[in-house]
Amino acid sequence: MADAATIEDESESKPSKMPLILGLVLLVLGGGGGFYATWSGLLFGGESEMPKAEVVEEKDGPAIKFVPIDPITVSLPAGSAQSHLRFRAELEVAQEHASDVEAVLPRIIDVLNGYLRAIEANDITNPSALTRLRAQMLRRVQVITGPEQVKDLLIMEFVLN
Repeated sequence: MADAATIEDESESKPSKMPLILGLVLLVLGGGGGFYATWSGLLFGGESEMPKAEVVEEKDGPAIKFVPIDPITVSLPAGSAQSHLRFRAELEVAQEHASDVEAVLPRIIDVLNGYLRAIEANDITNPSALTRLRAQMLRRVQVITGPEQVKDLLIMEFVLN
């Protein structure tokens, strides 16, 4: 009887792993082929038949002027690693609106000074803070001057001491 048990164990050997290996190889080849077909443009049409838009550069472009804002130094709240923020910027203005913006420059400096004093130290140290602060300051300047007069706020200096 012992001989019959050993004969059954030998006949019930482990199944072959060949189908699993073959399936994995086909999967890798199919994925690579699909990637290449999509990347090279064989699938989904590649480039469209429509002509590309032409970029026309005006040599005389719109006349702009940069209006400098006086440097602002703000003391940061106690307990922060830095004690002062030095800020300097320029406003990108259409040439015809430059005198109007220069006339309200003291009001612009007042609004920026108030905004910079109100922010917290951890808002400044965040890596994406400069982009967010720039957008907030530009919005405040545009409220004063009008959105069509000031096109952009360019930060020239932003130093924490």
